[in-house]
Parts: sequence; C-alpha cells; structure tokens
Amino acid sequence: MGILIRPTTGLGALRERRTARSRWLLTASAGACLLAAGAAQAAETAADADAAAPSAVSEVVVEARQSAIDLPPVADKTGTAIQDLPGSVQVIPREVLIEQGAVMLRDSLANASGVNVGGQDTKGFYDHFLIRGLNAQVFEDGFSDGDQLGGLSHSLNGVERIEVVEGPGSALFGSGPPGGTINIVHSAPSADFHFGASLQGGSFGTVVNSDYVTGAAGAAGLNYRIDATFARADGFRSLKSEDEEVRPALEWRVGGHTIDFALDLRHIEEVPDSYGIIYFDGSPLKGVSLDAKYSTPFDFAHTDFARPTLTDSWKVSDVLTVNNRLSYLYRTLDSLGNGDSTSTKVSVGEVIGRQARQQSDTDNDLDYQVEPVWRFSTGSVRHTLLTGFEYQHQALDTQRTTADLPNIPDALAPVPPETSIAGLTFLCDAKHSCDDDRLRADYYGLYVTDQIDITDRLKVRAGVRQDWFDTALTPLISVPGRFGADGKPLLAGVTDAHHDAPVSWNAGALYKIAPWASPYVGVSQSHLVNFNSENTQNGVGAPESALQYEGGIKFAFLHDRVVLNTAVFSVSRDNVAAATTVNGLETVVFDSQRTRGEEASLDALITQNWRLLANLTFQDAVITDNPQGITSVGRHPQGAPASLANLWTSYDFAIGGVAGFRVGGGINYQSKTYSDITNVNAIPASTIVNAMVGYETPRWGLDVNVRNLTNQRYFIAANAAGALVGEPVSALVTLHANF
Repeated sequence: MGILIRPTTGLGALRERRTARSRWLLTASAGACLLAAGAAQAAETAADADAAAPSAVSEVVVEARQSAIDLPPVADKTGTAIQDLPGSVQVIPREVLIEQGAVMLRDSLANASGVNVGGQDTKGFYDHFLIRGLNAQVFEDGFSDGDQLGGLSHSLNGVERIEVVEGPGSALFGSGPPGGTINIVHSAPSADFHFGASLQGGSFGTVVNSDYVTGAAGAAGLNYRIDATFARADGFRSLKSEDEEVRPALEWRVGGHTIDFALDLRHIEEVPDSYGIIYFDGSPLKGVSLDAKYSTPFDFAHTDFARPTLTDSWKVSDVLTVNNRLSYLYRTLDSLGNGDSTSTKVSVGEVIGRQARQQSDTDNDLDYQVEPVWRFSTGSVRHTLLTGFEYQHQALDTQRTTADLPNIPDALAPVPPETSIAGLTFLCDAKHSCDDDRLRADYYGLYVTDQIDITDRLKVRAGVRQDWFDTALTPLISVPGRFGADGKPLLAGVTDAHHDAPVSWNAGALYKIAPWASPYVGVSQSHLVNFNSENTQNGVGAPESALQYEGGIKFAFLHDRVVLNTAVFSVSRDNVAAATTVNGLETVVFDSQRTRGEEASLDALITQNWRLLANLTFQDAVITDNPQGITSVGRHPQGAPASLANLWTSYDFAIGGVAGFRVGGGINYQSKTYSDITNVNAIPASTIVNAMVGYETPRWGLDVNVRNLTNQRYFIAANAAGALVGEPVSALVTLHANF
C-alpha cells in the first residue's frame, strides 16, 4: 500500500479547510484444476486419517472450507447458496486474506477468476478493477461507493469476506456495472466478548495496525463491534500513503427484527502516479530505473469518507421477511495529479505533453432499499421471491483545472522540473480540460427475482427490473469548445438533462445431474448510467447496456472438499464512454465492446492440512463499434488481458510434535495488456511468485510474506500515458492475536 506526505503547497484555502476538517475522522471514534481434483481424490484416505486427530488450526480451516459452498452471498439478496445459483459467484474468506498478508482490497482479488486491476480512468491511486475485461463496481455490504469512476482505496478493516459476482448485475443492482460486482462484507457484532489486534511491518516503511473488539452491550439482544485500522507507508517509488479508519457497529435483535447500524469513517492520503513508466515504441521505456518518476513531485490526493448505514431485517412470518436498508454517503476528494493522456510521450529523448490537474469533488449519496422476501410453495415447487423498490439520490460537485507542465529533458533519468504549484498556470479552454459542474441524479427502481426450486435437483431463476434514471448536469462556468452529446454548447447555468427508463432482466437454470456435478446456463442484461465525475466533458448521454450469456458446470468432490467451477461466457457492452486522443486533445468517445472467454476456479482441501486455490481465465475482449474512430474496431479495449492465471496453496504441519507451522506460496500471471483503444502501447506479460511461512496457535499467529520472490520487473496495469509499476521483491511480517 502507499502513503502520502502532506504537501506544503496546494489548492489554497479550500483544500486547507478540508484537510483540517478531516481530523474529526480519528476523533469520532481447467488443466491444473483437474489435476488438483485428482490429487485430492488420491489423498482421501490420508485426509480421513488426519481427520481423526486434527490440530486446532486444521479444524478452523476445514470448518471455513466446508461451509463455503453452502454460503448465501450477501450480494445475491435471496439467501440462495452458491451451489444453487446459475452463475459465477466466488467468495474469498478471511482466512485466505490473513495467509496472504492482505490489508487492501487490491491485494486480494487475484483469488477470483477473471479479475484484474486497470481500465479507463485508472489514476494510479484508487481501486479500479475489470471483470471479464469490463468495468466492475465495488459495493460494501450491498451499498455502492457512489461516483462510479471517482474511486476509493478500500482497506480490509473489519472485513469478513469478499464476494465477486461476475457479469451484469441485472435485476439486483439497478444502474449496475457490466463486468460484475465486488461486494465487501464486514463482520457482524457478536454476543461473545472477544477482541484482537494485528501489527504488520515491512518493506517501503509499511506499518499497519488493525484492532477490533466485540461483545454484548448490556441490553437484551444488543451487541457491538468496533474495528479500526491505522496504516502508513513510505511506499515504493516514494508513493506515500496514510489510512485512518474506524467502524463502530451495533446489532439489536428484538422481536422479529434484526437491526444493524454501522458508521464507517475514513481519512485516506495517497500520492497519485498516473504516469508510471512512460511508453516508447509500444512498451514501457527500456533502460529506466523502476524508481524513476515522471509525475509531479508534489502530487497528492486526500479523501474523507463518512457513511452511516441502517438496516432492519424483519421476519414477519416463516413466509415473509421485509428488509429495509438505508445508506448515506459523504465523500470528498482533493487532489493534484497528472492528466493521463496519450499526448504525453517521449520525443527525441525528452518527455513532452505533460499536464497537471487539480481536482475537488464532493459526493453526497442517499440509497434506500425496501425488499419484501417471500418464501412459499406452489405444490411441490418452492419459491424464494425477492421484490423490491430502490431510490438513490446522488449530488456530485466537481471542480477541475489543468496546467501545462515543462518537458522532462532526459526521459531515461527523469527529473520533473516543476518544484511548486506556485509556478503552474491553470487554464480553462479548449486545450485544457477543466470544469466546474453540479451533477444531480435520481434513480428509482422496481424489481422482482424468483429463485425457484422445481425439484431438489432443478433450480430456475428469473428476474426483471424497471428503472427510471433522471440525470442532470449544470455547468457553473462556460468552457470554450465544450459541447454536449447533442452538439450544443454547454453553458454556465444551463442544465443538460437526460431521462431514461430501461428494463433489465435475467434468467437461468441449474440442474444437479449428480451430487458432484451441476451444469447451469444463464443470461442477464443491465444498464449503467454514463454519469460520473470523469465522463461529463460531453454532457449527459444515454446509459450503456450490457448483455451476458454464460454456461458452465459446478463440480463438488469429496464431501465438498474440492469445489471446481467452469464457465464459458459472452458479454457485450454498448454505448461505452471511453477516452481517446483526437488531434492531440483527449476526448470521450462512445463505442461498443464484446468479451468472449472461458474460465475455471478451484478451491480444494486436498488433505486436512493442504489447501489449494487456483483460477484460470482466457478472454477475447474487442471493440465492435466506434463511430468516432472506426480504425479501433476489432482492437482490444484498455486494460483487458487475454489470459489470467493465479494459484495459492498453503500447508499446515508440525515440528517435533508441535503443531501450527505453515508454509504457502502462489503464482500470479497476466498476459500482455493494451493501454487504450488504439492498441499502440502495451505492458508485457508477467509472472509473479509469492511465498509465506508462519506459525499459528488458537490465540496468536506470526506470518512472513515475501512478494515478487524472484524480483521480476513487471507492471500492474496499462494506463494511457504510461504503465503502472509493480513492486520489486518485498517482505511483510504480521503478528496477530485474538482473545
């Protein structure tokens, strides 16, 4: 993770007020998969023998693994177990996150198939992910993060598990992402008093402290939990960061109600690095040190985040449960970073076309959901009928101005000439992207999903959602050369509005042909509003749509100790806002994309002490239509690699009769990835090796994680102007305890 030193110069009084205000946050308190399945079958006798006298550590792992396939993901909302869903849903449990030393969401998603960092508007500091080559969106306990592209860096503070739902959200998520949904699920309060803490230290000045306490609050049925994380790092490439979070939560069980309240408070400071290593002749510049930086040395990004949530699960009867869910999100972003445009390039040995962008965003987001869930039978057929209404109001104010930066004379030994914001001239004209906008949106949705158990073997699912999207953009300044999607100029005080009423739907079926094999098919369509802080240069346009066809087989062997999911898919996406450069100027174009592919994911407990996680994805993501740039048709969209493969394995063992020792390791592979729709530049394929050794007791544990063990030169994501740089070999030591 990265962490930031507060610059001595910045955006003036506005930023200073927000920085001062932020202090209240702390005070507020396929082949490899089948081989592994075969190995598990061969090891069954040994596993049964081990089961007779397992260690305490082994028992914890087995319980977590055996319950995983029966786990109803929160993101699904119907309470249906993963094994009965006609689609690809993967769960990353807390135990795996601890083994891998993960403290940020971005550290964990290699455990799910088809997920990678990157895509359009990856600014080099906040989370941005693709699933199956298309944009994903992050939710927390079923609530979105607000602005879809003005992202947030997510820690694992108080996180119990991570759910990855692949494909369009359809009837469940309204204005949903085309690639899929990443849902972070936090731990619930417990009546049993216990507490714990962890301390992690490592390379690049990394220090992370996480603490929690939970127990009964005194009143009958009332429990509490408090999670806190305090982290800092000097950061590789001097990308400093700080993260300060506290999340108190209450749960009250009274009558037929389970009422949960949580208050999520965060202050995050990071250093943006959208340039990484600049491209030259189609790839990141050769011969330059990985420590070299082309970004402005005083870049910063400060985020304040506050979200109270209140939910009430009311069990009216065995037939009806009514879920009321309310979230209010307040978030600010103050930043100074570099504009990531393909106009930044290496020419005659120097770096030209550099720009700086100062930005100030304030996001207020209200989300209310009421969902009566009916469980009943018609004859022998059982139904779980989810009905719902959602209202979401988003108010986003954004201010941006752009300044030209001096050239860097030596691209191989870069030293950015700018030393202070005082020396920069921020302009607002046709050649300098800028805006001062008020964005407002009201989203209304009515939806229904029926999970039907026709027999114990045949499961059918169908859903439909009617949405009404009312979006409006009011510029507060007039920028020369800025026009709306209808070709009319965007003028100060004149509102550009759009009203849409799309219908989304989904259908699927799963049949258990044997206790160990369940083929399934599914189709889903969703719509996503092109309405966020990054895509309003051309006003408000029509929403994009996504349609996915998926088929696969879910396997479960050896009493669910080996779970294998295989799938083929085709996802099409229309009216996609994408950035490109026309006549030297960065602009937004609207194209269509399609991804076809195959994937497999494996979760195997080969013996009671040996666990293996693996996934493999092959995908062909291409642009199928682009009226503004027909030469891009048939090329690949930004950030979508053709193949991804990940493996993690861990083994528990005893030394001299003392149990609790463990070792682990993994491999992460990503193929060549293009930086934009022109497919001129790309990052090369990479294979990263990680390792872990640790000791675990029922009360405490110590782990040492080594990342990039072979010290490979690699890149995390293909951004427009440059490649985001991966860390060299690094080590983390984590001590954790529970009482």
